[in-house]
Amino acid sequence: MKPQQKRRAAITGIGVVAPNGLSTETFWKSTEKGISVLDRVTREGCDHLPLRIAGEVRGFDPVALIEERFLVQTDRFTHFAMAAADLALEDARLGRTYTGDEPFGIGVVTAAGSGGGEFGQRELQRLWGQGPRFVGPYQSIAWFYAASTGQISIRGGFKGPCGVVASDEAGGLDALAHAARAVRRGTDVVVAGAAEAPLAPYSMVCQLGYEDLSTSDDPACAYRPFTGAACGFVPAEGGAMLVVEEETVARGREAAIRAFVAGHGATFTGASCWAQSREGLAHAIRDALNEARCAPEEVDVVFADAFGVPEADRAEALAIADVLGAQGRRVPVTAPKTGIGRAYCGAPVLDVAAAVLAMERGLVPPTPNVFDPCYDLDLVTGSARPAELRTALVLSRGLMGSNAALVLRHGAHALS
Repeated sequence: MKPQQKRRAAITGIGVVAPNGLSTETFWKSTEKGISVLDRVTREGCDHLPLRIAGEVRGFDPVALIEERFLVQTDRFTHFAMAAADLALEDARLGRTYTGDEPFGIGVVTAAGSGGGEFGQRELQRLWGQGPRFVGPYQSIAWFYAASTGQISIRGGFKGPCGVVASDEAGGLDALAHAARAVRRGTDVVVAGAAEAPLAPYSMVCQLGYEDLSTSDDPACAYRPFTGAACGFVPAEGGAMLVVEEETVARGREAAIRAFVAGHGATFTGASCWAQSREGLAHAIRDALNEARCAPEEVDVVFADAFGVPEADRAEALAIADVLGAQGRRVPVTAPKTGIGRAYCGAPVLDVAAAVLAMERGLVPPTPNVFDPCYDLDLVTGSARPAELRTALVLSRGLMGSNAALVLRHGAHALS
């Protein structure tokens, strides 16, 4: 009897809705060029708040993209996720809705950090201003963390294993790992990722409690990790969804395999305990490399968490060096999110999308707004750097103490 072939999790579709692009192609063009779109917050009701700079998704029209019956039930963060899922499914040539014979073979996993703040604020204002009879029935579901998973599943007819990950910003990577493990256990396809919409007034007021939030009013200076001028992070909205598919299933329908989700590690070191995050992040990186059967010297590029607080940046630089050794000083490190802001759980998934595209193009995108790094890292700044990229390491940490690392292998160079 031949041994059963190991199931591998391949990425066959990418969908992006981001401050720098409403499609994967426009997102990559802006990322490759190192364009920063950070700017003054323009959302209604936010002009008096001390949070001045953010990464807004502009030009996004949910009415043109989502059916009315779903639109009225959902918040902006779910609109982003549904639109990105549509793009990812189209990219994978699977179609927006399932028409085959195995609906239980497709699942959905998303991550969320805050849920539907805009929808919730509107309904609470009606409650206090007009009374309970004026509160819509969808208030009970639209704000919920799991709303995006549920609506994508219902809308697409996907009846396989579904879930939502609520593990801080690093949950974006954890959701992809959850999807990959579901594929290895027997599910054929999982639509996975994260999108956030934290720029409604109520959501922004909640974020003002974060000491690490940048309140600079200069878009060029508000988010500059790994520099002596680092003054915190800038929030953003948007995110990305990916189609994670079993390799043989994908090859059987002649789908393009863009990358493999090869390894993942996750740890927890406590809220704002940045010094301790050095050990926690290093442990997560080692776990991810071990699962991927990847030696440290095989890592060709690191997509950094790049928190933007000196203590956190120092811890990350040391964690990379702790695991990669001397290689950690030579491997290119980049943080494209400095041009768009941190979209919480959506941020690391956007980094994964950028990493897959970087491996395909043979280019390490630059770190916008950063030109004077002060840590012992080979931080790519200024312009994109040509490189042969077979293995990418994506890192993420959250305000509440979660750490995660994900190893991606290029589809054309993945190990058997």
